[in-house]
Amino acid sequence: MSSELVLSIRGLSKKYKVPGREVLVLDNISFDVGEEFIAILGPSGCGKSTLLRIIAGVEKPDAGAIDFRIGHDPRIGFVFQSPTLLPWMTVLGNTMLPLLARGVDAGEARDKARRALSLVGLGEFEDFYPNELSGGMKQRVNIARALAIEPDILLLDEPFSNLDPLTAETLRSEVIDLWLSGVVPLKAVIMVTHNVEEAVLMSDRIIIFSPRPAKIVKEVRIGLKRPRSRKMPEVQALVDEVYSYVS
Repeated sequence: MSSELVLSIRGLSKKYKVPGREVLVLDNISFDVGEEFIAILGPSGCGKSTLLRIIAGVEKPDAGAIDFRIGHDPRIGFVFQSPTLLPWMTVLGNTMLPLLARGVDAGEARDKARRALSLVGLGEFEDFYPNELSGGMKQRVNIARALAIEPDILLLDEPFSNLDPLTAETLRSEVIDLWLSGVVPLKAVIMVTHNVEEAVLMSDRIIIFSPRPAKIVKEVRIGLKRPRSRKMPEVQALVDEVYSYVS
């Protein structure tokens, strides 16, 4: 982990009310995030996405706190599992939305959105509508929209799980390239996934959650240089190690 702390999560717990009872989803989650790419791994329904929504400020925890060490109002980009694009707006219009919501001038928002679309290879598709795009292109717009605000922290909620394997592999490589290149001023990336190999190939550290209510089972540091390949013996060894903690 980098010596610069980006955020600190302390004693985070979250319950949901269902008819007749309360369901504990997150149970006393604590960990620090430095300038790194973190993967949060765990079974479906264990609270991984809930944690991201709490970090983003969309939901509030029932206990615990998140302490941002890079200012009280960090810019947080959020890439959802499925593209959440407005069908009546163009690619450019969809990408401008979070900027306009922050009060950015329309001209500046347009310039920033175009730059973000160029970063994900969609610079020539700004006038297209969502129904004219493939699934992979829609997710690229989703990523561009998150990058357009020039985020300090990027949250990825299983962003490749609905894509075909080849498209998913391409997008994984592009996200890592963006992270390593420094063209976007990201300080940290936190990705939720249930794909062990994906976590090993992309992240610097894996935090493994138990089934609901989520507790941290294990943290695994990935000390491999990039680029990584699934054919590397070191990658396969780490995949096997991580599987031993989740099975």
